[in-house]
Amino acid sequence: MPHDNHNSPNDESSDLPDEMTLRVKSLETILTKKGLIDPKTLDEIIDFYSNKVGPKNGAYVVAKSWTDDKFRTQILKDPDKVLKELGFFGRQGEHVVVLENTTEVHNLVVCTLCSCYPWPLLGLPPSWYKSDEYRSRSVREPREVLREFGFNIPDEQNIKVWDSTAEVRYLVLPMRPEGTDGMSLEELSSLVTRDSMIGAGNPISPRRTDE
Repeated sequence: MPHDNHNSPNDESSDLPDEMTLRVKSLETILTKKGLIDPKTLDEIIDFYSNKVGPKNGAYVVAKSWTDDKFRTQILKDPDKVLKELGFFGRQGEHVVVLENTTEVHNLVVCTLCSCYPWPLLGLPPSWYKSDEYRSRSVREPREVLREFGFNIPDEQNIKVWDSTAEVRYLVLPMRPEGTDGMSLEELSSLVTRDSMIGAGNPISPRRTDE
């Protein structure tokens, strides 16, 4: 199953396959002719979530949780309140649940019906997240799917799959990488990948930041 680079939280992997791109473009043309959408407004929305939000907001939340125990407790207990105070809320992110990975449990997020995703935190969903294969197989065989992504979960660590919906979206709080003591909030944020906040990857190891 195709998958994007785990090591680049700012990649352009939201691009759709060629066939899907043509369908989307055709639909956009029809809706524009009917006066139902404004292409300029649509482009502005896509640009905002792709380039201004991306996974940056979510990465900040994760890094802050790694360095501030009080913040981590608050974001796990009442994420909507905290995210609203940070300004990380709105369209496609009205209600978010934060899931904390541990040595015992690894969380993986999927949307089996469509592609519900926390836009204000992670930007636009990557193409693989919207694929039929990921949406069906990640529920039935999550360990195998992650293995195909190049992400091996230890046998002793359970995998819990969460089905995102229009009412509830999820953000995974990955475990802090080893060797990051003394790093600044900005430096830690740069280690947080988009995939790690879905549960489909790990944060970048600090030894790889110069690669």
